Amino acid sequence: MKKLSITSRIIIAVATLALCVLFVTPAWSIYLVAPQYPEGLSMQIWLNKITGQVEIINGLNHYIGMKHINESMFPEFRFMVYLLGAYILFGLVVAITGSRKLLMVYIIMAVVAAIAALVDFYMWGYDYGHDLDPTAAIQVPGLSYQPPLIGHKKLLNFDSYSYPDIGGWVMVAATAVFFLIWFIEWRKSKKIIK
Repeated sequence: MKKLSITSRIIIAVATLALCVLFVTPAWSIYLVAPQYPEGLSMQIWLNKITGQVEIINGLNHYIGMKHINESMFPEFRFMVYLLGAYILFGLVVAITGSRKLLMVYIIMAVVAAIAALVDFYMWGYDYGHDLDPTAAIQVPGLSYQPPLIGHKKLLNFDSYSYPDIGGWVMVAATAVFFLIWFIEWRKSKKIIK
């Protein structure tokens, strides 16, 4: 069986179109909680912008010598919308053609993109947390302020949390659906060969 079933193709199309959520919701969130900010401070990273309480975070970070967060720090913002658009179009091609090989390429593209995004975010966080102004008002020798890649990290008196937001979770779920469809179709083809 070289072609995907009609049901699988419909599910792929729906999961692919669900990725359009990334155009209107953030992909990633960072939250900071401290005694002086018990309600927390948040920053959301979208495909092409940053929102949240960025100016308050910048004001606090200034004292420890961190750079001001702004959209120019993320050159990826200039092309991420177009990459996602191309990825969605490719997913629709997979659904229309029903090609199992193209579905595997689609899954590999998603995994490679996720790894690249995490590596890029880690490198940004490393630079952001280590390249400090030597004339900052507060200096703690040997201490860096790299935010967590995923999960929780204590930074001075702040608890910092970093994890996918709505768009990021939709991307994770869609990729899981694509892999599940590929696996089900692969199992079906093995049974037919026997």
